[in-house]
Amino acid sequence: MRFREVFRFAFAGLKANKLRSSLTTLGILIGVGAVILLVAVGKGSGAQVQANIDKLGTNLLEVSRQAGGFGARASRNTGTQSSVGALTLADAQALVDPVNAPDVLDEAPVVTASPTATYEGATHPIAQLVGTYPAYLTATNWTIAEGSSITDDDVAQARKVIVIGQTVATDLFNTADPVGQQVMINSVPYTVEGVLQSKGSSGLQDADDFAIAPLTTVQDSLSGFGSLSQIVVQAKSAGATTAAQDEITSILTARHHLAATASPDFRVLNQQSLLATSNSTTHTFTVLLGAVAAISLLVGGIGITNIMLVTVTERTREIGIRKALGAPRAAILGQFLIEAVLLSLIGGALGVAAGLIGTRFTVAGVKPVIVPASIALAFAVSALIGLFFGSFPANRAAKLHPIQALRHE
Repeated sequence: MRFREVFRFAFAGLKANKLRSSLTTLGILIGVGAVILLVAVGKGSGAQVQANIDKLGTNLLEVSRQAGGFGARASRNTGTQSSVGALTLADAQALVDPVNAPDVLDEAPVVTASPTATYEGATHPIAQLVGTYPAYLTATNWTIAEGSSITDDDVAQARKVIVIGQTVATDLFNTADPVGQQVMINSVPYTVEGVLQSKGSSGLQDADDFAIAPLTTVQDSLSGFGSLSQIVVQAKSAGATTAAQDEITSILTARHHLAATASPDFRVLNQQSLLATSNSTTHTFTVLLGAVAAISLLVGGIGITNIMLVTVTERTREIGIRKALGAPRAAILGQFLIEAVLLSLIGGALGVAAGLIGTRFTVAGVKPVIVPASIALAFAVSALIGLFFGSFPANRAAKLHPIQALRHE
């Protein structure tokens, strides 16, 4: 019997039980679709985290105060825990030493406040106002959409100028041009120098509810001349962040007179380390999602075995007649094997279509990113599942004795 005839018998068998065949392919469809969609969600989640970190700057390091440090004097005399270490302007300036910190490109001391801005009756509480140097904008990937940035001369003269984010501009000025206008920041007049390019929102945090002013101005009118909230450091490249982190740690440890075994009273956050940790977590998350989806694909394969066993039982007399008329064992085996593979291939193709349609929607705030390898892998596995799970019932049908099959009721 030629292959074409075997294929025609197999196709006719599936066509004779349309509802049963449709329900059987449903299991494979769900499994393949779930693999493609969940892997895409995992990939999209990773891409979203990376985009958020890229917005901050991939060669960015943030130095902040940390409780729990042991100052050298405290360690030598009492061993008791000291207060939180203060970051000073001198600390920030020491980090741009070309000899001790050759991998550091620039630094920007930071003080923060959360004042209220008003303009002609409109009021807006600014989530974060940063007092800093102009280098802060470059280090943290902020760009100016309108107007101009603060300058070194603004910092030196403590000019009351401010650059505002898109959310602040919209709430205070609506559609009017804010550049050159005067706003009251906690009752202190500031002139708007420029508007920042939007960075969008991340979860519940609005990155555009933000403003930047000269460090000396904010210290003079809002925060006072105490310790810094943070020091933002820009490494010379993304690959130099680890070396820059070591250099910063060494310089601040010496400046704060910390013993070698003491816990530091500062913390250096490396964006590259954060990105690497995030990528590792996302990869694990994606593999876990893919494994969960693969289980549903396996269940679909078990469904194929079950249905094919029922089919063989129902068609035992037909098998007996064909064998009595001279059909070889290979023809019976091939017919039921082709039926099982066709079921899995049809389910796999429909699952690919369903998965691709699903990736066009946002899932739990994440825009899925299609992984082509997952499509090819899921479809190939669905074909192998049909071959594997269909082999047992097909082999059982091929082994039937013609006389026993013809006696079957």
